Amino acid sequence: MVQQSRKFILGKKKEMTQIWEDGKVIPCTVIEAGPCFVTQIKNQENDGYDAVQIGLEKKSKKIKKSEKGKEFKYLKEFRIDQSQANNYQVNQMIDVSIFQEGDKIKVSGTSKGKGFQGAVKRHHFRGHPQTHGVKHEVRTVGSVGPTNPDRVIPGKKMPGHMGNERVSVKNLKIVKIDAQNHLILVKGAVPGRRGTLLEIRA
Repeated sequence: MVQQSRKFILGKKKEMTQIWEDGKVIPCTVIEAGPCFVTQIKNQENDGYDAVQIGLEKKSKKIKKSEKGKEFKYLKEFRIDQSQANNYQVNQMIDVSIFQEGDKIKVSGTSKGKGFQGAVKRHHFRGHPQTHGVKHEVRTVGSVGPTNPDRVIPGKKMPGHMGNERVSVKNLKIVKIDAQNHLILVKGAVPGRRGTLLEIRA
């Protein structure tokens, strides 16, 4: 049995929209994907693992000799099987035509950063009752641990930094592909704000 080659590409989140299908509205995210170019192919013999490095958005300014190999603004590696290494060549272009409508994909990106947030927003705590003498305590955490041991147990849900972390969403369906404009419409939401760099795998 011949193993199917893995599909992957880099893209940027553009916006959210909606389309109609069979009388139902489908919320979609518009992703501008590619065109990407293969910049390096890694193998077990030289690097200890098999991977393909691809680049997105060529730099407009002239690069220095010391920056050779960094002609692209974004570079990412995607692991492949050793048997699939022959399917790729340096400078090979990868665009949205590798995908088909109906494909299920995994999209990874960086979520929106929301700064330092309290436990009510960060962990969806209910908060304290707003009656019976409760004052200035509505959105506080409450007890943070037992008296024995006299310390906060690791992993306790507390206020802290929220967002700005890597998030992956699996099984997103490709609803529409616009190969001419390098656009993919995906059913549902993907991580990050507009302009977020996304890794797309199938």
